[in-house]
This record gives sequence, structure tokens and C-alpha cells, in this order.
Amino acid sequence: MELTELKGIGPKTEKLFQKLGIRTVEDLVYDFPHTYLSYPKTQPVGSLVDGEQQAVMGMLEKDATVLNLHGLLMTTAYVRDLSGKLRLSWFNSAFLKSTLRAGTVLVFLGKVTSFKGQKTMQQPRIFRPEEYTAKLGTLEPVYGQTKELSNNTILKAVRQAMEVAVIRPDFVPESIRYNRTLMDMRTAIRTMHFPESMDQFEAARKRLAFNELFLFSLALAEKKAHHAAEKSAFVIEAHPEVAALVEKLPFQLTEGQKAAVQDIATDLGSGFVMNRLVQGDVGSGKTIVAFLAMLETALSGYQAALMAPTEILAEQHYAKMQAMIEEYALPLRPVLVTGSMTAKERKTLYERIATHDADLIIGTHALFQEKVVYDQLALVITDEQHRFGVNQRQELSEKGQRPHTLVMSATPIPRTLAMLVYADMQVSLIREKPADRLPIRNAVVDENYRKNAYKFIYEEIRKGRQAYIICPMVEPNDMLDLENVSDYVQKIRKIFPKEVKIGKLHGKMKPAEKEDIMARFLAREIDLLVSTTVVEVGVDVPNATVMMVENAERFGLAQLHQLRGRVGRSEHQSYCIFVDTQNSEKSKQRLQILAHSNDGFEIAEQDLKLRGPGDIFGVRQSGALDFAIADIYEDGALLREAAEDAAFVLKTDAALSLPEHTELRHELDRFLAKSCTL
Repeated sequence: MELTELKGIGPKTEKLFQKLGIRTVEDLVYDFPHTYLSYPKTQPVGSLVDGEQQAVMGMLEKDATVLNLHGLLMTTAYVRDLSGKLRLSWFNSAFLKSTLRAGTVLVFLGKVTSFKGQKTMQQPRIFRPEEYTAKLGTLEPVYGQTKELSNNTILKAVRQAMEVAVIRPDFVPESIRYNRTLMDMRTAIRTMHFPESMDQFEAARKRLAFNELFLFSLALAEKKAHHAAEKSAFVIEAHPEVAALVEKLPFQLTEGQKAAVQDIATDLGSGFVMNRLVQGDVGSGKTIVAFLAMLETALSGYQAALMAPTEILAEQHYAKMQAMIEEYALPLRPVLVTGSMTAKERKTLYERIATHDADLIIGTHALFQEKVVYDQLALVITDEQHRFGVNQRQELSEKGQRPHTLVMSATPIPRTLAMLVYADMQVSLIREKPADRLPIRNAVVDENYRKNAYKFIYEEIRKGRQAYIICPMVEPNDMLDLENVSDYVQKIRKIFPKEVKIGKLHGKMKPAEKEDIMARFLAREIDLLVSTTVVEVGVDVPNATVMMVENAERFGLAQLHQLRGRVGRSEHQSYCIFVDTQNSEKSKQRLQILAHSNDGFEIAEQDLKLRGPGDIFGVRQSGALDFAIADIYEDGALLREAAEDAAFVLKTDAALSLPEHTELRHELDRFLAKSCTL
């Protein structure tokens, strides 16, 4: 059903929805809120607590004033009750002056901070008392937004969509729904949009999370059954040239790297198809392990392919591989295959690959295009495995006679979950960092430190270094007081000297734009990069030594650790500043774990222990596995249940061919077609 069939959505608004990936009424129904706003009881000014979202009702003691501060218009007002006075401020909201008149009684909802003894609310929402009373105790959904598309517009559209959208039949067998006390799908979807309580929300979220984990477990089990004890056409022996190269490296392999190299060597020579994951903490040196496996394969007379998620990362891998081959005079022929190459360049490369004139092939998704024909593809490596879909890796694997598979991930997952998440694979862990890397120095600060942080970043830039600033959002959201890339860049351009070259990066950019920005950052044409979490999986920029994360309390610890891994990649001392805008005891406790440890696996375990209901609110928490609702940290117990149920279903109907499993088969096929989780 087309969006324009809904009241109030014309061609212009339809295009705005399309920016969010919403093209049909059904898409709208499955686009769930990012978070929910609650409406707490009003508090006296004297009882307000710093760092928390609160409401206060009082009388404005005088008309609001509007001042021009370095090009930013600031509206200021003071509200008073019997217990004290509260300062209110808004940026670029001069229109509020007509509303904020002396003697008017209003309710203000926002986060409270104190500065020099004065309690302040920045950017609070404004309500008439009767209007606020009607909202007390309710939960208001907050959706992902874009410019000119407000939360209110989305909310109106969702209410209509829920009345007319066709909800797909429930695919989870009735017996499982009963045993696991799961909501029916229609109720769960409606409740996700309009929960009447947190208990209701949790029940709906549990149902939708179970869907994802159940399908994930089924797909994993099918994959495991298909590849179990599969004989390999490629038996690859260890070569003395590679062992000699390891001895000549300008650094010593860590114990974790040595163990991973040995695991891979055993697999390659076993006579069975390798299906191994190298799970290493950020900056642990997984790439050299992959390179050594590729060298062993090529020296055995076969081809090896490495697939990276972006062109610039593929280019970086290729440059390192080529430099290694030249330095150690190895008789090998590496090539780089990317989507941006000209037709003529691609034709030449395809011929070289097909005739085995190339034995080491590095590239992006272009590696599995139909026209790419391999001669003897014996090893396929995927970098940052959760960024590729099942079909992509499957297509590349099918280019040969079932080649060995090696996947790499920098996502640290607690041991308690790893056996479930990677049940179909052998796992090698690399925990140590190379000896030449200095530990990152971490600091957890509140908003009052921001000015000092900017000074520190500027000093590093003056030394010739580079820096990242991470924001949780791309654009402003009229319901969430979070930093966003669009406004942030404008703001800091007025703060930093003109000679500081500032760039921005976010997920809504076209792939070519993102690649260009990262290439410029790598080439030092950008000093300071303001970005969303899109840099979480990115190229190595050894010259970047500082990262500052805004609204750090809105991220999961595992993702913050992943982000932090973008610095600390050279011999230079690196720093990470986590800005805690909530400044509550809970957020301080969580973020201090990061401040005191650079071990991703330890952090993942601690994160798992600290998480509780509601922690999925806000920004997606984990960088591990691209689930829309489920979170492997928070939903570990649910994952175990889903895995048990999947195993039971497949035991009775391995092909899901029984009539009662028809919808499940269709849904699993849809999941596999779009999944980035396997």
C-alpha cells in the first residue's frame, strides 16, 4: 500500500519518508520508535536533581529575552515557584518570546543542570498545565526523523497505518508461542508503537526480539547441518617461505596471533572445509593473521580472496599486502577489485583472475559479481563479517569448489553468548594488543568539561595529529536532546580556528561520499572528523589520536569500545573522552568501566552484567550483529530459548516442509535474503 494513500501524506512528505527508508505503509508499521518519552509528575524547583529528565510547573517572573551570542540566538526566561527559581534557555528559538510572558503559568519538561549554583533547563519542552496533566503517566513514541519531517507527522501516519496495513501471518508455531508466553504479532506491533506501560513494552519487545533470534538460530542450524564434516578439494600445507617471513617481520606476533595462525594451518591441512572465525579485540592484529593464511594458500598454487566492507578499507588491505610481497620478494600476484573501477579495468582484472594470473584477490562486494570467474578459489576471507549478508558471502563461496572460509570480527562477545552466536564455526580468540601500541588514555567527563576538551583536541591538531568527534544522531530530533552531526559541525566551526579543517560523515551519505571523506581524512586533508557511529568499522588512520564521544551514556559499552578502536593505532599516545550528558550515578558507573579498561572482552562481560530492562532505548546498543530489535547482550537468555526451539523444530521437520511450517519457511527465506547477521 502506497504512503500517499494515508491522509496528510502527499508527494513531498512521501519523499521525506523515503529518506528514512520508508516506502510503503507496511514499512511504516515495522519502523518502530527509537525511544519513548515519559511524562513524570511535576516537581518543585527546590527538589530538582541534576542530570535527570524532570518536569516543573511555575510562573514566569518576567518576559523572555533574546540575545545574539556569536551568531546563535539564545532565548532566556526564569520560572519561579514557592521553593525557588529555575533558569530556562533555548537556542535559535526566538519565536518563543511571544509565549513566554511574565505571569504565565506553564509546565517545562527537560534535563536539569547546575552552573555556579543556578539550576538550568536547556531546550525544555513547554506545555499548558491542562495539556501536561492529560499526558501524565503516558509513554510517547519517538521515531527516527529527518529535516522537515517531525515526530508528530510520523506519529499521525503510524496511527493511520496500523488501521489499514496488512500484517504478515504469525510464523512462530503456536506451541512455541504458548510455551514461551509470547504476544501475538499484531498486538506486539501495536504495543511497540503505543505501549501503555513499561511492562507492556517489555512484553512486545520480547516477542519481536524472539522473532529475530528464532530466525537467526534456524538459519545458523541449517548452515551448520549443511557444512558439517564437509570434505575439501583443497589441502593446503605449511610453506617454509611463510615461516621465514614471520621471523623477519619488524614485530613479534602475540601469543593470540600465533595460536590463530596455528588453528588456521591445522584447518587448511585437515582435508575438511574450514569454517573459522578469528575474533580479535580492536587493534589486536587480525589482518596479519588473514594475510598469512592467504600467502599459504597462494604458495600452494591456489587463489585466496579477501572481501572488505568498503573500498577504502580494501585499498588499505591491498597496499599492505603488496608492500609485504615486494619487501619479502614473494612470487605472488595480488590484485584489487572494486565497484568504482572502469569497465576496461574490470575486464582486464577478470581475465587475470580467470586465467590464474592473479592469486591474491582483494576487494569489496565486487568480488562476487557474476562476471568474476575464479580458477582455483581455495580460501575466502571476509573482514568485519557482520557487515556482509548471508547471500553475499554465500555467493563468493560458491565461486569455487566450496573454498575454506575465514571470517574476522572485532566485536567482543561474552563467552556465555559466543557458543550460541557462533555455533556453526570454530573460533580463534586474539585478546592481546601488539607490543608497540600504547594503552589509550580514557576520561569520562560531563558537559562542563566540553570547552577544555575542545582545547585539548586543538592542541593535538596543532601537533600534526587528527581527531574524531562522535555524535549519536545525523540530524536534529524535535523530541530528543542529543547532539547531531548537522548542527554540531556548524557549532564547532565557530569555536575552532579557521585553519582547522573540519569534515562530517554519517550513514545517510551515499557510499561514494563516505569513501571520499574517509580518503581525505586518511590523507590528512581533514583535521577533525565529526561523525556518527558509521566510523565504527573503518579504515586505519594511525595519525588520529583523539576521539570525543558526545552523549556517551546513550551507547552500549561494546559499541563505545569499538568506536574507541579508531584511535590508538600507532606509536603515538591516544586519548578518548566520553561526554556523559546524563551525569547520573548509573551512567557514571557504566562509563567508568571503559575508563579503567581497554580489554573489549572484559568490557563485554561487564556490560552484560550491568544491563537491565529499558537499556535498548536511544541509540542501538551493540555493534554486534545487525538485529533491529534484539540485543545479544540483553537478550542472552532469550537467545538460548530461541536456539532450543529452533533445534526442536528442525529435529521434527529439517526442511520446514510441513504445512504448519509454511509461513516459517517463507519468513526464514526472507530473513536470509536480507540478513547481515550470519
